[in-house]
Amino acid sequence: MLFSKEDSLVEIWQVVKHELHRGALDVKHPFHWVNLGTISGDFPSVRTVVMRRVSEELHFFVYTDYRSKKCSDLKVNPNATLHFYHPKKQVQIRVKTKAKLHFQDELAENLCKTIPAHRGSEYTGAKAPGTPISNSLEGWNQGDLENHFFTVLELEPFEIDVLQLRKEGHLRVLFAKDKDWEGTWLVP
Repeated sequence: MLFSKEDSLVEIWQVVKHELHRGALDVKHPFHWVNLGTISGDFPSVRTVVMRRVSEELHFFVYTDYRSKKCSDLKVNPNATLHFYHPKKQVQIRVKTKAKLHFQDELAENLCKTIPAHRGSEYTGAKAPGTPISNSLEGWNQGDLENHFFTVLELEPFEIDVLQLRKEGHLRVLFAKDKDWEGTWLVP
């Protein structure tokens, strides 16, 4: 359990922030893998991404290919939702965000230099993600880091909804940026 009904809203906020930061730092933490939801035409589109970094201001950073559908979605509508789930602690965290794409800017170029060589092909393929290929062996990933599509998604939160699942009754708290992240208890 991440928090209990006896904890103050300030204590809950501190533990939520701590767990979100841990997710970016620890590859074994359940928050390292996060679901990213975007708006794609008539349907929401959800995929799992890797949380690379969480700043002190709680901006979330994810790496992707600029040609990916998630980037296309976010260029049309920058609203996105992150969904975290911790199975051992039985807690769900949903984060409403506004996305900013960093492509061929200073942040993206600096972070691109940190990508291990064996992972660089994920951002240099001759074909865009989602392009049909004839078979799994087709050479889609040729390219070099000089001609890359490496992009950093910066997701700035404005609302964080935390649901603690419990046998004795669930607990739910909403934290909002426009209220200086002061929490409000909600009916689960």
